[in-house]
Amino acid sequence: MRSGTGILPVWEKMLETLGKTLLLFGATMLFFGALLWGLSKALGGRLLPGDIVIHKPGFTFFFPVVSSLLVSLLLTLIFWLIAFLRR
Repeated sequence: MRSGTGILPVWEKMLETLGKTLLLFGATMLFFGALLWGLSKALGGRLLPGDIVIHKPGFTFFFPVVSSLLVSLLLTLIFWLIAFLRR
């Protein structure tokens, strides 16, 4: 590739930034995935009160209402803290 003036350096910088962003996103997803997996093992896979489970012959429906609310609250607090610390 040619460096210097023109549009090529803009693309190089944009692709480099995109690559770093994707790596950071992937590492973050890996961290939170491992954290949630570890928490599920620590809790023994127990359901929280308010989680919906319907068992029928040949069919099981699981909707973790309370678990989803807790994860949402936790992520909201984490992102709020990150935004607060970046000011």
